[in-house]
Amino acid sequence: MAQTVTAEAAGIAPPPLAPVRTPPRPQRRKRVLTWIGVHTLAVTAVLFFVLPFVFLFLTSVMGNKQALTSDLWPTSWEWGNYSKVMKTPGFGTWWRNTLMYAGLGTLFTVVSSLPVAYALAKFRFRFRGVALMLVISSMMLPPQVLVIPMYIFWAKQMNLTGTLWPLIIPMAFGDAFTIFLLRQFLLTVPTEYLDAARVDGCGELRILVTVVVPMIRPAIAAVALFQFFYCWNDYFGPQVYASENPGAWTLSYGLESFKGAHQVNWNLMMAATLLVMAPVILVFFFAQKAFIEGVTLTGVKG
Repeated sequence: MAQTVTAEAAGIAPPPLAPVRTPPRPQRRKRVLTWIGVHTLAVTAVLFFVLPFVFLFLTSVMGNKQALTSDLWPTSWEWGNYSKVMKTPGFGTWWRNTLMYAGLGTLFTVVSSLPVAYALAKFRFRFRGVALMLVISSMMLPPQVLVIPMYIFWAKQMNLTGTLWPLIIPMAFGDAFTIFLLRQFLLTVPTEYLDAARVDGCGELRILVTVVVPMIRPAIAAVALFQFFYCWNDYFGPQVYASENPGAWTLSYGLESFKGAHQVNWNLMMAATLLVMAPVILVFFFAQKAFIEGVTLTGVKG
């Protein structure tokens, strides 16, 4: 039998190991500088967005004499500023009106826009392209163009000025932006699922509710958040229709009158601003996953 003879036993030196190559010094320096530059820009961007909120918070817990002075750190933490704001006459009413406006507006917009988007995405009918162009064109129409005729209609014909209903009722007839976004997402839904449901005897309404809606929940969440933020921050609409009735003011419009009532109390003004911003920040924080997923997936197919 042949015996295996090692290289050392045969007196043959083993081949030398390949040296470990390290990147050249200029290349390593370039990577380090790139890392420092990217993280510096990231930290700068974070500070750019965070520092205004820090300033608002610190000012909101300052005393009246210290607010908006060169001393940026509170000498005494006045947490009672928030209770003073909550006890301001009308502040609770503004909260209730804003929640009603944002809640009903979001619900009406999503419920009314979803069937229209479904029809534009999955139905084949004459002038479908014209209908889609009309929806897109309505998004380009400035809202200020319709302010005067719509105000005359709600004031003279419906007698609803001084309330928020002229802003809420039109949302029950759909929103062009919401219809467009939902339609873009519905285009990504395979038609085979809908055909299978039709073979099983499902009507279009049942298909929409039981098949389509569970598949497009991220898109629905995204457009619902868009509409909720719009209604919550809306200042122009309440100013036009509800300015004559303080009982119908929202937080965005009431905050302006709060500033007028406390022209020198900037600490209370900042506290009120944070209380108005807090619900929007919390909603986005807890729903950001669905929001980002819906925005990312919406519009991937035209």
